[in-house]
Amino acid sequence: MVRAVQVTRDDDDVSTGFVDVPETELGEGDVLVDVAFSSLNYKDALALRGDRGVARVSPLIPGIDLVGTVAESDDARWRPGDEVVLTGAGLGETRNGGYARRARVSGELLIRVPAALGMRRAAAIGTAGFTAGQSVLALDDRGIPDGDVLVTGATGGVGSVAVMLLSAGGRTVAAATGDPAGADYLRGLGASTIIDRTELQQSGRPLQSARWAGAVDVVGGSTLATLLAQTRHGGAVAACGLVEDPQLHTTVMPFILRGVALLGINSVEADAAERARVWDLLERRIDVDRLDALTTTIPLNDVVERAADILTGRNRGRFVVEVGD
Repeated sequence: MVRAVQVTRDDDDVSTGFVDVPETELGEGDVLVDVAFSSLNYKDALALRGDRGVARVSPLIPGIDLVGTVAESDDARWRPGDEVVLTGAGLGETRNGGYARRARVSGELLIRVPAALGMRRAAAIGTAGFTAGQSVLALDDRGIPDGDVLVTGATGGVGSVAVMLLSAGGRTVAAATGDPAGADYLRGLGASTIIDRTELQQSGRPLQSARWAGAVDVVGGSTLATLLAQTRHGGAVAACGLVEDPQLHTTVMPFILRGVALLGINSVEADAAERARVWDLLERRIDVDRLDALTTTIPLNDVVERAADILTGRNRGRFVVEVGD
């Protein structure tokens, strides 16, 4: 039996709590992992309250990330004792995830934990950091011009890592936040300029003063529309979230008059080659001291309570969930 947090939902009620799950019911996969760490993300918080947009099956073990050691493997690439990390790939949404002492997963999408990081730091990066890395890599691949790059939702998990990665890559970073106490935190991650998020939430002309060479946006809605209107010729916005609004009301003018690109980021469905590229970027650019400073470690027993802080925005940085003994 495997100790786990499980969410069960029916038409009228949602139940979340600890259960013992038979190992045979963990799901499909050719690798069995002893889970050491997971993380707590916005999606996890939604899953823990039974949100149907995230927790798409019932019952479900949440946890969209897992880091641990291989216990058994039918995949020749992995042997018992190998340290591995998996983010996204349906974990904690359409299949059981990382909030359990063991998980059964596909060996094809596993990544070996970078030696320079170790398991705890790989969990601190997690889906949020992976998404940030994917977004920064998309901007790098696009070849955006010189100039300031803006990160929205900058004190959150994705935003914090994006600020760090962009700064480490030589970019001048502007950080947008609604946290009045977050300025020193963001400057410590490498941001040069702090702006109030309300500046980006005002409707305006389809084309505005060109301010940004590029942006990483976790917000969507009117903020994304404003970013597109303010992006310089040849710039790009990597869109990876919708915490403000999934709707986007804009025009074609930024695209056809300034050649602006809107780059969609989907970390869940990234293939093995993409995952390897992103983790290579993360290993090269992550400042481990800064990562440690923005990381809080909590026990699995506290994950439901701390999820409420995620949903109300009362969080900063990354939460590692200690799953193993």
